[in-house]
Amino acid sequence: MQVLINLFIATLWVFLQDEWSFLSFFAGYLVGIFVLFLMRRFFAHNFYLITFLNIFRLFVVFIHELFTSSIEVVMQVIRPKLDITPGIFTLETDLEGELEISLLSFLLCLTPGSVVVEVSDDNKVFYVHGLDIPTSSDSLLKSKERFEKSIKKVTRK
Repeated sequence: MQVLINLFIATLWVFLQDEWSFLSFFAGYLVGIFVLFLMRRFFAHNFYLITFLNIFRLFVVFIHELFTSSIEVVMQVIRPKLDITPGIFTLETDLEGELEISLLSFLLCLTPGSVVVEVSDDNKVFYVHGLDIPTSSDSLLKSKERFEKSIKKVTRK
């Protein structure tokens, strides 16, 4: 809703100008952002740019976790002797809703060395296969906490 209002303000700004250009539309868009920021307490949801910022932060957290876990997997693979203890362990979560659970399981699966095998019926427990249980479980617990915090910022008010 806020995005549509902002686009309406930007379009109105363009129509009030003598010349139609991208620069006048962008100036109107900035005016719209300022107007919506001043009116943010009248809307039921957060200011939409804050939501975009939280989505970007979630993306940055994922990229960081992806690189660190990839380095960890590469270090396991280039060792002369493969010394891993794969196994399945559980992760408990306090996320609610299908979107939050799906997003967390997707992010955990994309992290190298771990795969979400199953989610319990009450959506509170993940069964995760790890490449090396001692290191995978510790690093995945830290990743899960970061992911949960970022997901809550994106999906909740």
